[in-house]
Amino acid sequence: MPPEPIIGWDVGGAHLKAARLGASGAVEAVVQVPCPLWQGLEHLHRAIAAAGEQVGEAARHAVTMTGEMVDLFASRAEGVARLAETMREKLPGTVGFFGAENGFVDAFTAAAIPTQIASANWLASAAVVAATRGTALFVDVGSTTADLVPVRDGEVGAHGRDDAERLVTGELVYTGVVRTPVMALADRVPFAGEWVPLIPEYFATSADVHRLTGDLPEGADQHPSADNGPKTVEASARRLARMLGRDLESADLAAWRGLARWLSDAQLRRLNDAADLLLSSGILPEG
Repeated sequence: MPPEPIIGWDVGGAHLKAARLGASGAVEAVVQVPCPLWQGLEHLHRAIAAAGEQVGEAARHAVTMTGEMVDLFASRAEGVARLAETMREKLPGTVGFFGAENGFVDAFTAAAIPTQIASANWLASAAVVAATRGTALFVDVGSTTADLVPVRDGEVGAHGRDDAERLVTGELVYTGVVRTPVMALADRVPFAGEWVPLIPEYFATSADVHRLTGDLPEGADQHPSADNGPKTVEASARRLARMLGRDLESADLAAWRGLARWLSDAQLRRLNDAADLLLSSGILPEG
């Protein structure tokens, strides 16, 4: 139990998340703000200020990151160094960066061990699950990616450690609730009694799919839509119709909702397949 409040930060490529843990050990505030980091570090500066207004101040801060992956930086090492420097400068008090087996380190050490800092937020979460649940398959589905991490007997049992390895093992799946382009969900879809190829253009996203099914979480879609248009059921259906080379008016809303349900199921099948692959390794007990 921390003797004083501490704020945890996760610096993503599209969002900044912050959670305040009070001196009693209770979570007092959680916030997510949009942060299109690929457009420049000034967006992170604004996001830190906006999040800080909601979670307040603290003398201690703990930071994880995945934002080092954005194409603002020439390499992940550069990204880690610049993000660590930014967080150190912008946050008052002591700032520690999660460095896997190294624990929490200062910004200068973080820059020196970028491979342990980069995209290690999954390991931080899995370590908590390992300490509290013992044995489990930890699944974390975000706006852009999904993490699947086996935990057994209080130990994290991941086969991969960095993004490259975790993509191969299936422990990192690049699909999410909001930002995944629809063209990445399937090659073709069943519509009007035919299999229709999806146009490989950024016309619609998974946010449109889940808005049409009614499953989009409140406040989850914080970035502009693919066409910078409204975030309504009708607008989502219109964007989805473009993926088939159609106009919204070519079918009724029920047909577009049905297509969205199929795409949602396709996305879930991909996650189920990744989970089945991990479970087939025998790393977790059956039953």
